[in-house]
Amino acid sequence: MFCVRVSSLAGIVVALMGLVMPSANAQTQSAFMQVIGTTTQPIGHHDLCARIPVECRERTATEAAMKLTPARWNELIAINDNVNTAIQPDTDQDIYGKEEYWAYPDSKGDCEDYVLLKRRELLQRGWPAGSLLITVVRQTNGDGHAILTVRTDRGDLVLDNLEGKIKLWNQTDYQFIKRQDDRNSGRWVSIEDDRTMLVGSIKR
Repeated sequence: MFCVRVSSLAGIVVALMGLVMPSANAQTQSAFMQVIGTTTQPIGHHDLCARIPVECRERTATEAAMKLTPARWNELIAINDNVNTAIQPDTDQDIYGKEEYWAYPDSKGDCEDYVLLKRRELLQRGWPAGSLLITVVRQTNGDGHAILTVRTDRGDLVLDNLEGKIKLWNQTDYQFIKRQDDRNSGRWVSIEDDRTMLVGSIKR
């Protein structure tokens, strides 16, 4: 995926200043993604699971989304910001000599690597695997991209290396294609995204 551009530090700081925790009173059905059945696993994730089998063995017993408390909201902000600023964007080809290679980054990485690191950091803080879903989207220019979807009781949030501000999924300009299943980390499901795109026209 072409997904190595990242907001500048100054841009991230400005975005963080505008962060507001989603309101429970403003919750609507559209704040939660609708999925429409199983689909193919991205080749990069399949390869990751072959190298690190535990990545595809996580099971979540309940469909309940994580309760978004102020403390949990602050965790999301801190981890999104820390990973975005700590990792230097670079391509898999430049780092590993391969077009597509998902891995936990040390100092450089592309979008999937940012996602993996954020997911691991949140898992270590007690977030359930079923609330932390690797998600494939398409940008308005047609390029593929990966973000972390965080399922909460106030909606599905997006943690993104191209954007410092955490948003509800339906407040982004992405077309959402597929994500990990919230009960099985090795299975992927299609996302029903029938929103009108703000810029351009993108096909699945």
